[in-house]
Amino acid sequence: MNQICVLRLSALGDCCHALSVVQHLRDEFPHSKVVWIIGKTEYQLFKGINEVEFVVIDKSKLLRSLWNCFIRLRKFRFDVLLNLHASATANLISLSVRAKRKIGFDKERARDGQKWFCSESIKAIPNQHVAEGMMGFITQLNIQATSPKWRPLALEPEEDQVRAHIDTERLTCLISPCSSQRYGDKYNRSWSSTNFIKVMRYLSEEKGVQTIITGGTSEIEKQYRKTFNSHGLGENVVNLIGETTIREMASLIKMSDFIISPDSGPAHIATIMGKPVIGLYAMNNPDRTGPYQSRELVVNRYPEALSKFLEKSVTEVKWGQKVKSPEAMELVLPTDVIEKIDKLMVRLAT
Repeated sequence: MNQICVLRLSALGDCCHALSVVQHLRDEFPHSKVVWIIGKTEYQLFKGINEVEFVVIDKSKLLRSLWNCFIRLRKFRFDVLLNLHASATANLISLSVRAKRKIGFDKERARDGQKWFCSESIKAIPNQHVAEGMMGFITQLNIQATSPKWRPLALEPEEDQVRAHIDTERLTCLISPCSSQRYGDKYNRSWSSTNFIKVMRYLSEEKGVQTIITGGTSEIEKQYRKTFNSHGLGENVVNLIGETTIREMASLIKMSDFIISPDSGPAHIATIMGKPVIGLYAMNNPDRTGPYQSRELVVNRYPEALSKFLEKSVTEVKWGQKVKSPEAMELVLPTDVIEKIDKLMVRLAT
């Protein structure tokens, strides 16, 4: 294996899962060239990995990106392409990769005709976590794969830039209240601001924990920021929604003691940073997409959501079935989260 190409464009959480594959390849083949084809937004988080060469795809300028990708890669003749992204865009991009072997997902996961663009597929294993499924590409290379694991990212200079926000005299909890907004309000996995306020008051007033809130600049995140600011949460709560880059947010996660988040990128960034995550799940199955190293801390209301909104049980639906009713997140109660906080804080104290 002299030259290896990994193709995973997005989303942020899935790229965090793919990082386990990339780091495993670097360990197994320390002298090989590893090229990662990645999305523009996701690249911002991973660009500091020196031992990996990145080819960045800007989906808003897809034709130009495809041409640039072809120009960048024409000098390579890869031993293998690992296509970890089953999508029409990824399939199109894979045409610009010259490789002896092109490996994709198994029949169940190879969406958008991926099988027609690959010469091999990984073994189908039912009911896997997404991160475990990606490790199937390592197994396909006849390498004995372990469970997914990660080395924390080094984020300079951002770690130094955000250090002033961390109160080193107390525990710090980072809360990322909103899920990805790429699907709009019809599939909004965010927990309500009212519930978060109850949890933040508990952290601050009952436990003396510093809380840092992060988020982007979408309309719903702007509304959350305004709501939190209007409730006088006190000096223990630092509201940084709309004020941090991806790398600054990841740096804050790295310096925090634990994270509270719905199903979103920050939950998986916390995983690669080795931080415990209290995940809030009702619309997705956390056994498939939950924070991989913190599944015992997840508030899992997915079975109840399936029963209420689809009249089905977990065993009666496809693996990966989504509950597309945002009202399902109301099944996650503040008392559920507080119970997980108490459990985690006992662990952190030992």
